[in-house]
Amino acid sequence: MQRRVFLAGASALPFAAPALAQDTFPSRAVSMVVAFPPGGQADVVGRPVAAVLERLWRVPVPITNRGGAAGEIGNGFVARSAPDGYTLLMGLSSMTFLPEAARINGRTPAYTPEMLTPIALFSADPTVLVVPASSPIRTIEEFIAEVRAKPGQIAYSSAGNYSALHVPVAMLSQAAGLQMLHVPFQGGGPALTAILSGQVQALSSGPGPVAQHVRDGRLRALATWGRQRLKGFEDVPTLVEKGFADVEFYIWVGLFAPAGTPPAIIDRIRDAARQVAQDAEFQRIMAGSGNTLDFRDGDAFKRFYDEDAGRLLRVIRALGKIE
Repeated sequence: MQRRVFLAGASALPFAAPALAQDTFPSRAVSMVVAFPPGGQADVVGRPVAAVLERLWRVPVPITNRGGAAGEIGNGFVARSAPDGYTLLMGLSSMTFLPEAARINGRTPAYTPEMLTPIALFSADPTVLVVPASSPIRTIEEFIAEVRAKPGQIAYSSAGNYSALHVPVAMLSQAAGLQMLHVPFQGGGPALTAILSGQVQALSSGPGPVAQHVRDGRLRALATWGRQRLKGFEDVPTLVEKGFADVEFYIWVGLFAPAGTPPAIIDRIRDAARQVAQDAEFQRIMAGSGNTLDFRDGDAFKRFYDEDAGRLLRVIRALGKIE
């Protein structure tokens, strides 16, 4: 009898351990990966999210910047991490099409979108076309005229080939018949530094990283890629307004976990994300950084994600292989 009782207790242990882990989550530090260097859109949103999560969970939530390959390296790292909730990704919209870009260029993708589970969307803003404030170009019409007059000479920076800073300019170039010089960097931060230092003449960026520089008079905003004018940039026209009906692009920032993370842990993270979005200090920081808070979770985020991914995949396939 004692032997049977011992065996029953032992056999229950493997089942009790995961349940206990879920009940106590998080019991240690949770790493939030940003697949770009500091200063880009995912980093600007991710840091205040992590700060509020630290207050809620009372464990460290350090930001880990794993830049490279337009975000593919960091995205792949999280996709292959243990599905236990302790490694999360603050991902950009580009994560949905980077695997397709890899296949188009004959490479094996570092991950597939199915390897990551959407948890919560925090922001979704159209990109903003900016030039240095010292530039003589003051309107989008003047910009297009200048690029047409100097094919291949006007340079713009990005976070890498097929990145969320590259694709919108490629969309505009296709629609307007422009030839621009693409200068890829390893993330949004270095791409922003490039235009601030005069290395390039243009940049399409999420509003967060450039908003303060526009307010300070270092950069000038010419147009946005949204269907409606962007809050904080109300005097800046959209490309749709200017006759480019299909030129629409959003940089969204959302929280993901590796596929296979237990539903109970996903629910805990989602509940915490909802509290982050309702936090007054987080809302203040988001507003001050120029990012529009657009919180969605669960099925609402999944629907948004799927619709956007479909649109972007069509653009990437039209863009094709980059030599």
